This record gives sequence, C-alpha cells and structure tokens, in this order.
Amino acid sequence: MCHHDSHDSNHNCCSPPSGRIRGFIQPWLLLLLSEEAAHGYQLTDKLNRNEDTKGIDPGFLYRTLRQFEEDGLVKSSWDTEGSGPARRIYEITPDGVEFLHAWAEHIQNTRKRLGRFLKAYSSRFKPHET
Repeated sequence: MCHHDSHDSNHNCCSPPSGRIRGFIQPWLLLLLSEEAAHGYQLTDKLNRNEDTKGIDPGFLYRTLRQFEEDGLVKSSWDTEGSGPARRIYEITPDGVEFLHAWAEHIQNTRKRLGRFLKAYSSRFKPHET
C-alpha cells in the first residue's frame, strides 16, 4: 500500500495496476468469433495484435474456448482440409451472441459508472495546471 516516509516530504504511493482488465479477454474472444469462425492459432494471433489482449497465454485461450463450448457459447468442428494436422475450428452460437450482447451492456454500464466517478473526482480535484 501507499506509505509516507517520515524523513522525506514526498509521498511514495503505489499506483493502481495497469494493463489487462481482468475478464476482458472473454468478450474480445466472442467478438472475434462473431466476425468469423477461427482456429486457436488465428485467435491467438488476433488477440496478440490487440493492445488490450496481447500476450495471452495459449493455455488460457484453449481453456476458455472449452468452457465456452461446454456452456453452449461456441461450437467446434475439425478442419481436415489442407496439409498438416486437423485443426479445431471454433464458431460462435446464437447463445454466444446473446452472451456477447450482455457483455457489451455490462461494459457500457461500467463505463457510465466510471464516468460518474471521474466527474466527481474532477470536481473535487481540479486538474493541475502546467
């Protein structure tokens, strides 16, 4: 936590963690699958190109896809076309689309709540003039 050194007039405060928003990969994954069916390597590549989801652990991705499939949010089939081993292709289901819509609504509501907080914060602490 933050602490103040009694020998120093500067506060040495920790800042909130930055980076990935916990649980944010799931809606991104469903959004990507709503655009087109894809296999895990394609999804990993697309997520890694996104500033908010880059660096995803492939194991986490496949566990999430399996859970989505168990929950009926995605379905998969084997792609045996082309050279190389067969690959599992994932596709969003109608339930997955509904779940994605619910995620978007949740994110919009969170955005409104954050906006209210920032407005109250700004009225309490005026921006520092440089």
